[in-house]
Amino acid sequence: MRRSELTVSHRPKLIEVALPLEAIDKACVREKSIRHGHPSTMHVWWSRKPLAAAKAVIWASLVDDPSGDDSLTLDQQQRQRKRLFRILEESLVWENSNDPNILRRARKEIDRSCKGPPPAILDPFGGGGSTALEAQRLGLTALAGDLNPVAVLIQKALVEIPPRFSGCSPVNPILQRQNYGWSGARGLAADIGAYGQWMRGEAWKRIGHLYPDAIGEEGAELTPIAWLWVRTIPSPDPAWSGQVPLISSWELKRRPEKPRIWFEPVIDRERQEISYRIREGGQPELAPTMKRGNGTCIATGSAIPNDYIVEQFNAGNAGEQLVAIVADGGRGRGRVYLAASDLHVSRADLERPIRAPTLEIPAAGMGFRAPRYGFKRWSALFTPRQLTAMVTYSDLVPEVWVKAKQDAVASGYADDGKRLRHGGSGASAYADAVVTYLALAIDRLADYCNGLCTWNVPREQVAHLFTRHAIPITWDIAEVNPFSSSSGNWLGAIEWIKKVVEKLPASGGGGGGKNTPPPPGGRFKKYAMIF
Repeated sequence: MRRSELTVSHRPKLIEVALPLEAIDKACVREKSIRHGHPSTMHVWWSRKPLAAAKAVIWASLVDDPSGDDSLTLDQQQRQRKRLFRILEESLVWENSNDPNILRRARKEIDRSCKGPPPAILDPFGGGGSTALEAQRLGLTALAGDLNPVAVLIQKALVEIPPRFSGCSPVNPILQRQNYGWSGARGLAADIGAYGQWMRGEAWKRIGHLYPDAIGEEGAELTPIAWLWVRTIPSPDPAWSGQVPLISSWELKRRPEKPRIWFEPVIDRERQEISYRIREGGQPELAPTMKRGNGTCIATGSAIPNDYIVEQFNAGNAGEQLVAIVADGGRGRGRVYLAASDLHVSRADLERPIRAPTLEIPAAGMGFRAPRYGFKRWSALFTPRQLTAMVTYSDLVPEVWVKAKQDAVASGYADDGKRLRHGGSGASAYADAVVTYLALAIDRLADYCNGLCTWNVPREQVAHLFTRHAIPITWDIAEVNPFSSSSGNWLGAIEWIKKVVEKLPASGGGGGGKNTPPPPGGRFKKYAMIF
């Protein structure tokens, strides 16, 4: 048969003809302000695709454009196209993400256009999992992978695990007394919360003494939210034999129509020491001692060049000094700022745990500024107390696995020993699922519980490390209290993860998190759409 005799029938897809770009753009922009329950809050991933854009591309790639129907006039085609736009626009609204009626209409159009089983959606470099997640939400078989193990774990948590335990009741004995509807992944989410709460209790038993209450006015015991430290180095000026601070800001609180709160240095020239007191009202008279990486000796006014600072850090001569304690005032009082005390200094003065990670930071890593200042290992980015907390919570993960498995067996799960990575769905696999999310919560904790976090003055809370795509050196340290109820605490990390899992579709086929690329010359099935 000659090529000219072949008849090729092509029905154009909606994406080839027109898209409601303004609505898609609006939905993508709005996603940036959505926090609780959004998949982006489960774990940091820099190049995550907006969910709205992923859904729009998938749906419009599968749905036929009306121009392919010769029986329709141009006006009829336009009306049909507007109808399809309305369906797509409704599905892009975040609040409609899991609306069964809206999803049913969207899936109906896919079925109508495909005239048979729709193709699987394959994203071999899926990153944060947006494409696979939205394909799954549309009822499609979704497959994703990546070369980065962090992306693989995120994809498993979003796409692979929830459908496997969809509709299951929680196994934690306390939760089994509650008669809720456990649709989707709500049962799994509830267990994440329950076992996360158990971890907090166990961690408090082991290291709670390292986080003493602060004493406020009239002897009131207050829960610290954060301890604020400044880095110090020896002064280059021979006239001052003590340490001098490297400070980027004196401010602690700055709100409109409220008195400013700041800390003021008290220089003891006889003892060659510097202490600090809390001031309310007015404003700092001194400029910060650090500017663009260079410093000034607060005791003598001598310049401190950056090369000298780097030299002192690498020689092990740098230290930290507690300048303020931020506590929860309770009863609507907001934050209370207190001066440092010997008790709080001593509780933070620990040996670094022997089980701390020893992996080195890449010397030429993009955006890694800390190694230049002597922070050669990842564990060096944490204060001793922070590192103790991270090791403690990490050590609790295998203990939770044992508890979750025992509870799952008692709840009727098969004790088959088949793990999640081998396709299991019994007690061992369920325990794997629970601790996967708890491990992600530890990652969230690490974002706040490290020695490069700073104090957000306008918001009066600890600012997490990854506010930008870098690991920079910071001169001020805000050490979060993981047992508080403020920003960066452990239960807060659990709650963020829990809310995401509750809102996942937990339906559809496929899986996520393959970190092995196809073999050279390997082929994907012909019915797969590759993104």
